[in-house]
Amino acid sequence: MTSSGTRKWTTADIPDQSGRVVVVTGANTGLGYHTAAALAVHGARVVLAVRSLDKGNAALSRIVAAKADVDVTLTQLDLSSLASVRRAADELRSTYPRIDLLINNAGVMWTPKEVTADGFELQFGTNHLGHFALTGLLLEHIVTVPGSRVVTVSSLGHRMRAAIHFDDLQWEHNYSRIGAYGQSKLANLLFTYELQRRLSAGKAPTIAVAAHPGGSATELARNVPRILRPLNALAPLLFQSAEAGALPTLRAATDPTVEGGQYYGPDGLGEQRGHPKLVQSSAQSHDADLQRRLWSVSEELTGVKFPV
Repeated sequence: MTSSGTRKWTTADIPDQSGRVVVVTGANTGLGYHTAAALAVHGARVVLAVRSLDKGNAALSRIVAAKADVDVTLTQLDLSSLASVRRAADELRSTYPRIDLLINNAGVMWTPKEVTADGFELQFGTNHLGHFALTGLLLEHIVTVPGSRVVTVSSLGHRMRAAIHFDDLQWEHNYSRIGAYGQSKLANLLFTYELQRRLSAGKAPTIAVAAHPGGSATELARNVPRILRPLNALAPLLFQSAEAGALPTLRAATDPTVEGGQYYGPDGLGEQRGHPKLVQSSAQSHDADLQRRLWSVSEELTGVKFPV
């Protein structure tokens, strides 16, 4: 594989994935779908972890139609319900003795004020706490696998009005859909970096990596505030495709030169579009005290303890 300095990274650079078991959350559409499809085409045994089995089956059919000999299955997973997360984790653990790659991709963005089944603010509960719990529950089946990875999808939104509001994590006062999204995406990065620290300390053969898609045209935009909705018609001009947006995740998941604690995003202006490269997240995301505090609170809220 050529380095990013000599040629742009594309799906053609994905090494053979034969023998790898991959779980992709939110794989029925958008970034998750294209991530799962590319990994399946390159030989991985891919599990589409999706909330809607009907949409998941439709996605599975599309992947199989493109290449008939792929190995793709479904698991029902609703990240906004810890009970669903536990059921999905139980199913995955019983079916797959080893998991080579977990891609925490699913998410919601800029939603009206809502809470999850467990009473968490919807964006924080789904984007961060759901994935935190899923990772913790699956990790014993990941850390025994040489070359295994946990890839979590963040966003440029981790810089937008972003802070971890420990005094009001669930946004019970003065809700801001943009601020809550920023908090959840910042949490994705804090989680990744703290997980990597713990994996390194335990000398696990697993790495934790993050990625972001830049500006990508996906269904996440369905909750955009009404005043901005006319911009949806311009999405094809302003944003890259979901297929292109999946490239940073795919590189983080498969490039053999990737190291734990790295962050990948598009190489274009403002990291909005382009081919994947190593990028930098905000200074706040690298605050070790913030990482540890969020980890502790997340364990308390989810009841999930990590084996590292």
